[in-house]
Parts: sequence; C-alpha cells; structure tokens
Amino acid sequence: MKIKQIHHVAYRCRDAKETVEWYVKHLNMNFVLAIAEDEVPSTKAPDPYMHVFLDAGHGNVLAFFELPTQPEMGRDTNTPAWVQHLALEVGSMDELLAAKERLVAAGIDVLGPVNHTIFKSIYFFDPNGHRLELAANTGTPEMMQKLDDVKWDMLEEWSKTKRAPKHAAWMHAPAPEGNAQ
Repeated sequence: MKIKQIHHVAYRCRDAKETVEWYVKHLNMNFVLAIAEDEVPSTKAPDPYMHVFLDAGHGNVLAFFELPTQPEMGRDTNTPAWVQHLALEVGSMDELLAAKERLVAAGIDVLGPVNHTIFKSIYFFDPNGHRLELAANTGTPEMMQKLDDVKWDMLEEWSKTKRAPKHAAWMHAPAPEGNAQ
C-alpha cells in the first residue's frame, strides 16, 4: 500500500462559523462541507459536533470540529507554541508579502518573513489559537539535492546523539557580501 494523499487534517475550533468565515476571508479558502451529528460515528459516543471542511487547494482539505459539550480547548503545555503549526504553501514571494500586508491590515499579528534558505515564511495565529505558517519556496534544485543527499545521515546522527548534525549547516550560514538572501 502507498498513501495517495492526505484526505483531510482536522483540528478543534471554538466556533465553527467564526472559523469558516476567518479562513474564507483571510486565506481565501472555499467552504466545501459541513457535517453535524449528535453521536460520534466511530465510537457511538453521544457527543454533538459540527465538522466543517475547507479547501486548501490541490485536494488538500482542512477541517475543524466544534464540540460544544466538551471542556474548553487548550494546548499541549509541554510543547513550545512554535512547534505545533500548519504550514500552507503560496505560489511566490510576491503572494507571501501581499498576504502579510492583508493580514496586518486586518489587525492580525504577523511574524516574518523568516528566511529558511529553501523557503521564506510568515507566522500568525487563527482565532482558535492555532499557529499558521504561509511559505514561499525559494530553494534551487541544487539545494534540494544537497539536502536529499544527507537526510539519512542526518537522521542517523541525530538518533544517536540528539544534537543537531552539521551536514546542512550551509543553510544557516550568513550570505556572502553582495549576495543577501
């Protein structure tokens, strides 16, 4: 068996309507489906929910559950807030910068663009507190090949030492004079 693609990714939300409207307005996603039940189909537990689905492009679906009878949602306090996030790709740096302008104009705090060498990103939070990243690829085929060539060695070294391997340290080296990134 080989996975074809991600069918959907589901997160919890505080308010399904607010969440759908926010993603439609700020990220230009289409609202494609709503499912509501009083009983969980898989477990048969009595737990009413609203399950909404948004089109994130190219067959990628982002979904949310509103669970009105459950305690207020929280987050994993043992994991830094920057770790758990959803990264969405945009088509170009121009699109990334235009998205940042729109988000900031709407009163949303945005960090970045941050240069990751093979892509640049902006970061912000949705109304549920989920961290989002918009990324524009900037890597060359040569850069991607260099990373591909060392991925297994890096993973093996990390597995043994739990220290950052230096196989791809070139990604974080300062750019030479006159060649700013």
